Formats: sequence, C-alpha cells, structure tokens
Amino acid sequence: METKLSKRSAGSAIATAIALTLLAGSADADHSWSTYHWARARNPFTLGLGDNLSSVWDPYLQTTSSDWSVSNVLDTTIVAGQSSQRRCRAASGRVEVCNGSYGNNGWLGIASISVSGSHITSGSVRVNDTYFNTAQYNTTAWRNLVMCQEVGHIFGLDHQDENFSNPNLGTCMDYTNSPGSNQHPNAHDYEQLSTIYSHVDGSAAATLSAAEADAPPAMTQLDLAGPGQWGRVIARYADGRPSLYELDFGRGYKIITHVFWVPQSNGRR
Repeated sequence: METKLSKRSAGSAIATAIALTLLAGSADADHSWSTYHWARARNPFTLGLGDNLSSVWDPYLQTTSSDWSVSNVLDTTIVAGQSSQRRCRAASGRVEVCNGSYGNNGWLGIASISVSGSHITSGSVRVNDTYFNTAQYNTTAWRNLVMCQEVGHIFGLDHQDENFSNPNLGTCMDYTNSPGSNQHPNAHDYEQLSTIYSHVDGSAAATLSAAEADAPPAMTQLDLAGPGQWGRVIARYADGRPSLYELDFGRGYKIITHVFWVPQSNGRR
C-alpha cells in the first residue's frame, strides 16, 4: 500500500507542476462557497469520506481522495460508510458519499453540508446512477469530474466557472460539456483551500461538539435526494437554474445543497 509520505511527495510534485503551468497570466483563486469551512485546531486536518458506493464508483472516490489530499491544509481518508445509499445521512464530523438511481430529475450530483454558523459539521455527496448508467455519462471523464467536484464543495469550494460551453479551465471545479481535461483539481483550487483554511479555529473547534449536540433533530432525519427536500433557492446559475438551496432551522443551523445539473441541452430543466 502506498504510504502517506509517498502520496504527499507525489502529490506535491503534481501540485508544483500544475502551479508552474498556470503561473503565467493566471488570475487569483476566488471561488469559496460563502464562509463555510470545517472547524479544526490545526492544519492539516483529516476528513473521513464514508464509502457507501457500489464497486464501480470506488476507483473514482479513491482518485478524488488522493487528488484533494495534495492540499497542504487538509487530508482525506476513505472510511467505511455509515449510511444507506438512498438516504446518505452524514454523521457528525465526516462526509458520506453515496450513489443510487435517484431518478430522471436533471441532476448528476449533489453536495450537502450541515452548518452551525460558518462551521461545517457534516457533509454528504450523492451521484445519480440514473444518468451514469447511460452511455453518455458512463465514462471515466464524467465520473471523475462529478465525484471530484461534489467532494470539493464539501470543503467549502465553489465553482471556478459555470459556463458549460466555454474552454475548459483544467479543473473539476469547472462546468463543461466535454470533461476530458477537467478531471482533477488545479493550482487555483489548492490556493483557495489555503485561503479558506488560513486560520485555525482554536476554541471553536473544541466547542463544536456542543453545538452539534444542540442541533435540531430534524437536520439528521431528512432525505435530501430531491428538490422537494432541499429548501428554498438562494442562488441561480446564469441560465436561471438553481445552484444553491437552503434549509434554515434557526439559531444558525442550516443545510446547504449544491447541485450539479446535466448540461441544459441534455436535461429536462
């Protein structure tokens, strides 16, 4: 098995190569998802990705975990899942990753975070096999893109670009009709993570368990597989489709859901 040291050394070399490629003429990264972040007392911190996936998805989660662990502020580790594929309920302090045939409803993937104030307390990722079992989306490129992007949202990252039709930016945090070159994070993504996690939370991290214990029970009892359970729309893409939904439970407790729709020419919405 590859050691953590060898993975980080290889990852650092990859990140350096990406950074050198993008250095000339690149814009500063600025694609955080509001102020949401995981509370922690130090960097790097480790986040567990619960594997509730069928075997066809396991290699893509492994790639995603390795890619994001290149970051100098966080590591991910794949752990045994604690949820059913359909409900995909996240436990405190971790992320559950699930796949299922969620229906011909227009979305390829969703990422949901539970928050207390600006602190993420848990997260879940779903990928929709209703589309990934079709010839159009049953490809390495589409599976890597969507898995990488939805897990990226769980850290507090937003998209670098939301236009399906313009040239690819070489990152999984970019919308595209042709995902071949948008398979992995790029230097801007790692830079943005460093910005998001440039501080440590200290006492906030120590008291987060109390905040979680005080959270409304309904936050852990919802099935978030469709728009009817996502709450109100709080942001839209340029084409008018919703991009963010919010369920507000009061006292700073919320569930925020980010949606990866199919390209508009291929979907119902």
